[in-house]
Amino acid sequence: MTTTSTDLAGRQIDVAGTSTNYHDAGTGSVVLLLHGSGPGVSAEANWRQAMPYLAEGARVVALDLVGWGATERPADVHYSLRTWTDHAWGLLDALGITEPVSVVGNSLGGRIAMQMAEDAPERLDRIVLMGAPGVGMTFTDGLKALRAYEPSPENMRDLLLGYFAVDPSIITDDLVRIRYEASAAPGAQEAYHAMFHSPEHAGGQLAITEEQVLEVTHPVLLVHGREDRVVPVEVAWTMLALLPNADLHVFARCGHWTQIERADEFNRVVADFLGVRTRL
Repeated sequence: MTTTSTDLAGRQIDVAGTSTNYHDAGTGSVVLLLHGSGPGVSAEANWRQAMPYLAEGARVVALDLVGWGATERPADVHYSLRTWTDHAWGLLDALGITEPVSVVGNSLGGRIAMQMAEDAPERLDRIVLMGAPGVGMTFTDGLKALRAYEPSPENMRDLLLGYFAVDPSIITDDLVRIRYEASAAPGAQEAYHAMFHSPEHAGGQLAITEEQVLEVTHPVLLVHGREDRVVPVEVAWTMLALLPNADLHVFARCGHWTQIERADEFNRVVADFLGVRTRL
């Protein structure tokens, strides 16, 4: 394994032939962070406030899933839930992590976490589903806006202000710039369009059945913004009723980005659930 940085900066590792950008910090029990599917997303953009906090008391691992961020976009990749789930498993394998891990999944990342629980329940400890799709999910206006995005600073600002946050003050010029530049990087928009619009890919096929949910017996924490316009909070209530061992934390006046819009509280709630002791 060859890495090229320290602390929370991005590193590169080969995962089943795909050069993968990831972050690895802290020591202790492993917490795997899985980002969502919005344009311009990456592990750093998604988890930059959660990673240093959780790394105070755990080993935090986060990757750019294939198709996003600084991870390679192979020409022959088939974007699908299976591909992304296998990529997450592949990173753990490449890092030699064999002990059970806890998974924190944002939106798409939450659906991947549920698939991981179905694949190999013995390899997971606890699960946090943050703004995650589930039973009863519909194609919301927020999802439509995400999928219709075309790269420009103005379009990114409108998307973030309109569908990601209740508090407009968190949509800073710096955040807009970072997300826009990532969405306009070479190959990024082509990959994003392929995932969700091309019949050759299955990025939008994320449905889960009640039977699948009922089989997940791990301790689960559902975290949701009450005003989420991408994945409605009603989905979290439905999942709460189905998951055998789940709790739900709802943030008022909060949209799809609880880990950014309510960062301090989100970090404390998640760390407490995972049993991560921090000094921050």
